[in-house]
Amino acid sequence: MNRKLRMGMVGGGKGAFIGAIHRIAANMDGMIELVCGALSTSPEKADESGKMLFLAEDRTYHSFEEMIKNESQLPADQRMDFLTIVTPNHAHFAPAMMALDHGFHVVIDKPISFTLDEAKQLKKKVEETGLLLLLTHTYAGYPMVKQAKQMVKSGELGKIRKILVEYPQGWLSRLSEKDGNPQAAWRTDPERSGKSGCMGDIGTHAAHLAEYISGLKISKLCADLNIVVDGRLLDDDGNVLLRFDNGANGVLVASQIAAGEENALRIRVYGEKGGLEWAQQEPNTLILKWLDEPAQILRTGGHNLTNYAAFNSRTPGGHPEGYLEAFGNLYRNFALCLSARIDGSTPPEEALDFPSVDEGIRGMAFIDNVVKSSLSNEKWTNFEV
Repeated sequence: MNRKLRMGMVGGGKGAFIGAIHRIAANMDGMIELVCGALSTSPEKADESGKMLFLAEDRTYHSFEEMIKNESQLPADQRMDFLTIVTPNHAHFAPAMMALDHGFHVVIDKPISFTLDEAKQLKKKVEETGLLLLLTHTYAGYPMVKQAKQMVKSGELGKIRKILVEYPQGWLSRLSEKDGNPQAAWRTDPERSGKSGCMGDIGTHAAHLAEYISGLKISKLCADLNIVVDGRLLDDDGNVLLRFDNGANGVLVASQIAAGEENALRIRVYGEKGGLEWAQQEPNTLILKWLDEPAQILRTGGHNLTNYAAFNSRTPGGHPEGYLEAFGNLYRNFALCLSARIDGSTPPEEALDFPSVDEGIRGMAFIDNVVKSSLSNEKWTNFEV
């Protein structure tokens, strides 16, 4: 490629949290530039946000429909190459479908859609068009998560027997949605967030991480979802027993009322020969625990890591690589694949490893199944997709 990829953005205007994260991540490797945006449903805020980001006035749009239509009519050497969607959950599907229909590749902030049926429609459209779709399950971008995945895949732990994954947060310990917190307001609103709050927001991250590292699929679950804070409309806490398709069992805990916690995502995977442990708040470290040998500590940037971990490491050992770099890895891998497609070359094998539409469907099915299980009197619910 002799040019940068051109990105458009829906949502993510002034005051939005995740939009800024996406822009930083996309810009990290110098392969992508933001050229247009429909940054807010408020025309005034959209215009103000466009000016803040130095977008041209004629490419600062007031709706995603206007943006996709106008961009598709520009010359090929000017129009955006792909669209990034960073809106609340209920506004993911429509711009994604329209972008794919008009020949644009898509990046969607997790979750992929508002319902499982919408996710399936997106999969069908991706298959019909052959276009690329990146789903930003951030934690799949960490080097030591990729190291863990490859070690499990190569059989170093033996057959996987048990998976423990937890994601405690404390930021919704109060009824913050009534106190002017915009992030709390939409995440706890069924009309914008969906049928689940905590499990839909962070439980899906934990479920994806368990399946991503282990290479297994959840086949059954038994869920207990709770609304702990009085006046809240969606679950803010939950516990899920898991069964995987190889017979392994597990436990998933997600909570947003664990007072004092920040983003304490942690996973432990145990096989016949040993186990591994990774925690998002200490992301450079992967702990290996062996049945008949001393424990090991592997570090990002260290020696004897897999190609996938090395490919997604950015700095020498001892320099922290965290959330932004993991996000950047997802964008970089997506950009390498898209650039290769445009110029007819072959991307590195490691660049093909990013979440897409299938992971999006699994995430939406997870939400449906935990809600169904929690409302049921049955002990176990088959994981249906």
